[in-house]
Amino acid sequence: MDQSLKEQIDGLLEKYTELLVGEASAENMEKVKTWVLYNHIAKSMPPLAKHWNAEYPAAKEQIKNVIADVKEMNEKNRQK
Repeated sequence: MDQSLKEQIDGLLEKYTELLVGEASAENMEKVKTWVLYNHIAKSMPPLAKHWNAEYPAAKEQIKNVIADVKEMNEKNRQK
C-alpha cells in the first residue's frame, strides 16, 4: 500500500474515531478499527464470523466487550 494512502486512511480513522466516541486516542482508534472490521465481516460474510466465533470463544467475548465499549463511548459522546 502506498504510504500516502496509509497516512490518509489513518487520518480518516482518527477523525471517524473522534466523531464517533469523542476522543481519538490510540486505544480508542484500535477499538474502533476492530469494531469496524468485525462488523463488516459479520455483515458481509456471516458464516465466516460464525465460524470464527466458534473457533475462538475467548476472542468472541473480547469482541463483545469492544463492541459494548464503543457503543457506550458513542452514547456518552452523543449526549454532550
